[in-house]
Amino acid sequence: MIPSRSEINQLHAQLCSALSDPIRITILYALAEQPLNVSQLTEHLQAPQSTVSRHLGILRASGLVTFIRLGRQVQYTLADQRTIEALDTLRGILHDRASRHASLLEPPQ
Repeated sequence: MIPSRSEINQLHAQLCSALSDPIRITILYALAEQPLNVSQLTEHLQAPQSTVSRHLGILRASGLVTFIRLGRQVQYTLADQRTIEALDTLRGILHDRASRHASLLEPPQ
């Protein structure tokens, strides 16, 4: 069955919601560099393990990260490299907007 436009919009909103936290964005960029476990992410983020685990749960539920068990460890990876490409595109838009705003604040010459 092909999802309706409203179902696609709902999925889109859920994906954007998963991307709406700075910690989750930092996790995604870290996982784009290499697979990491919770302890490594905790150290990288300088955040409590419970916080990192909660954010990883949200990223897993949204399908943005995957994991594999390696003995007692769970290693997380980025599910799709295009996520980073999308984040980079958004950063480009933010950079352009900030540049435009900064130019508006410059005194006239």
